[in-house]
Amino acid sequence: MPGPVAPGSVAPAQVAAAYRAAASPAEAGAAAEGFGAALQRAVQDAVDVGHSADAVTTQSLMGQGSVTDVVLAVSRAELTLQTAVAVRDRVVSAYQEVMRMPI
Repeated sequence: MPGPVAPGSVAPAQVAAAYRAAASPAEAGAAAEGFGAALQRAVQDAVDVGHSADAVTTQSLMGQGSVTDVVLAVSRAELTLQTAVAVRDRVVSAYQEVMRMPI
């Protein structure tokens, strides 16, 4: 019988469950979609976050929402935009690096 698990450590059952979840056929199908599909999904998620922030802001202006909700939604949209810009910059940098390679 295994002994108690130390605080902050991971139990073997948790590791096994995480492995099964990672190796599930649904995840394998998602991984097989390719980079383009993953990028398209990420861009759509970023657009959805922006629309959500707009909706929360509009509700607040109409007196149906709180300022806290607006600040959280706008902060989330800003972070999403910063992440998208950082990814774009890295993709452009990688493309330029590939174009500089001798043939």
